[in-house]
Amino acid sequence: MAGLTHIDAAGEAHMVDVGDKAETARSATAEGFVRMKPETLGLIRDGNAVKGDVLGTARLAGIMAAKKTSDLIPLCHPLMLTKVSVEITEDETLPGLRVNATAKLTGKTGVEMEALTAVSVACLTIYDMAKAADKGMEIGGVRLVEKTGGKSGTYRAEP
Repeated sequence: MAGLTHIDAAGEAHMVDVGDKAETARSATAEGFVRMKPETLGLIRDGNAVKGDVLGTARLAGIMAAKKTSDLIPLCHPLMLTKVSVEITEDETLPGLRVNATAKLTGKTGVEMEALTAVSVACLTIYDMAKAADKGMEIGGVRLVEKTGGKSGTYRAEP
């Protein structure tokens, strides 16, 4: 198992120096979900949520969040993202919505945190926009699904 790269020998947190790393194409995909009452899912599906277009707003919030990750996570590098996509799909078995986000760039450090932040904020936005109908919604399952590029290569989560 690799050590903690943000902690120095004295145990102090520092931003990792990526200056000497090679630029490579990198991507990361994360997922999460919002579980809700079937009636709440129906309101969102039918476009009847009081605050408006839940899915469109959550998608934009996720994209914006990925772009602001370095402002939110103290030791993240600001990145020149080349693509961020957020997909939100219904899942009747939850019942609720599944959120997937992918972030891409060519650079010296990975984009896992950007994908995870996009999913997290998209889920929070869904909650915010539908909480008037269902305060008992549950956000969960936020995790890295896959990452590619860089020295450590490809990672894929177990299904």
